[in-house]
Amino acid sequence: MKAIVVEKPGGIEQLKLSDYPKPPCGETEILVKVKATALNRADIMQREGKYPPPVGASSILGLEIAGIVESVGAKVFKWKSGDKVFGLIPGGGYAEYAIINENMAIEIPDNLSFEESASIPEVFLTAFQSLVWLSELKANEFVLIHAGASGVGTAAIQIARELGARIIITSSADKQKICKDLGADLTIDYKTKNFKDEVLKFTNNYGSDVIIDFIGGSYFKQNIESLTRDGRLVILSTLSGAKVEEFDVRPILSKRLKIIGSSLRSRSLDYQIKLTKDFKDFAYEKISKGIIKPVIDKIFDWKEVAEAHKRMEENKNIGKIVLRIN
Repeated sequence: MKAIVVEKPGGIEQLKLSDYPKPPCGETEILVKVKATALNRADIMQREGKYPPPVGASSILGLEIAGIVESVGAKVFKWKSGDKVFGLIPGGGYAEYAIINENMAIEIPDNLSFEESASIPEVFLTAFQSLVWLSELKANEFVLIHAGASGVGTAAIQIARELGARIIITSSADKQKICKDLGADLTIDYKTKNFKDEVLKFTNNYGSDVIIDFIGGSYFKQNIESLTRDGRLVILSTLSGAKVEEFDVRPILSKRLKIIGSSLRSRSLDYQIKLTKDFKDFAYEKISKGIIKPVIDKIFDWKEVAEAHKRMEENKNIGKIVLRIN
């Protein structure tokens, strides 16, 4: 088969379309003819040599796929050749064929294209894990979602909206409209405003019950100051760096805060299967009715993968960047 490989850790010039062995299909796996995959920050980090795949996972980039079932393992009875599926995988999406555990695959609703379906797994499962499983966001609580126009951000806004939460996001001014359209109650331009001041003003000095953060070090102090008593901070990435200097930990104690660090790719298969099931129970009908929808920034032919990576690196995207695989 053809696949996008990383010749050696480095820049976008290391991404090459090459011949690669077709992955073997295990007893409880299905082999999918991939029609679309989508980009994630993890792909860039792996390409740069900063984020190795889990043990046993494909070294090919790509954490989510949509396509057509080609064949199934000996113990698979819920899928058959020709079924249209999408789902989360630990690696291998930038290829003509990929394997996925039978219980991680989800049937593509009639209203979604392959490109739209490929835009769902990583960001929506990450957002669902953060809001429902980890922070236990409830109706009428305030939630601050940083990078609101990102893939995870646009997914998190919709999930929080369906939970009945009051939604605050940070983004640059040119990306705020989509966040408002999806359900954000307050949008904050992080380039011109102090988000802590805006959060406290909007909540009448109450603060936010939950914060979903990808930025890390430079936002940590303001995040702590923005949280209300018994608030929960979920840290998913450290895009600004991981260091926090001269920090007073007493507010964590006095406000009884929970600080939760999380990732999804490194979780066990059983965990991911349970998460997929719970997300499907929560969202599948809403997705099939267009109530919850993937937000696509741009679709590239997979031969243009370097341009796609460059667009994400430059932080130009609003929502997901997709690769269409011929």
